[in-house]
Amino acid sequence: MEIIIDNFISNLKDTLALVSYFEFIAVILSIIYLLLAIKQNALGFIAAFISTLIYSIIFFDVNLFMSSLLNTYYLLMAIYGFYSWKKGFKDNEELKVSSLNISTHFKLILSLTVLSLIIGYFMDNYTDASFAYLDSFITVFALCTTYLLAKKILENWIYWIVIDSASVYLYYQKDLVFTSFLFIIYTILATFAYFSWKKDSL
Repeated sequence: MEIIIDNFISNLKDTLALVSYFEFIAVILSIIYLLLAIKQNALGFIAAFISTLIYSIIFFDVNLFMSSLLNTYYLLMAIYGFYSWKKGFKDNEELKVSSLNISTHFKLILSLTVLSLIIGYFMDNYTDASFAYLDSFITVFALCTTYLLAKKILENWIYWIVIDSASVYLYYQKDLVFTSFLFIIYTILATFAYFSWKKDSL
């Protein structure tokens, strides 16, 4: 019996070490992506594709199902974002930074909040998801904000500041230390990115 327990503990440690190793790789690639995004370099979406693939698996393993689903969506958006930034989907011209009016943002926030509450209720009552409401809010808003980023909408960075700040708490609570630290960096860089893009949009 003691041998079985020792083997179990040893295998568990190996598994945790492997998860931490892949989590660290995903963190580095995510930072590279964001730095390139600030520079409006489409190559960052390649790093984003790989990091989100890793995170899709990691989040599923810790029962953050909405976050896992979100990162699967990020895989597709990494491809869309790359071509959107490179070609702009119009006359093969590079996509330029633009803005949305306040009315549009109000409608977005209201509709996304309602959707988040509905999904959060379902996840909380019909699954064993952790932090169902917070995970749902982060996921729903990030789904929309990722599209705004892919279309180079300036205000996407304001959304990311809020989303990333909430993510710091969520992932820390799930013992994803590297990822929690990543989102602290994300919050700082998103603030810098907003002012950088704003200057380019003038």
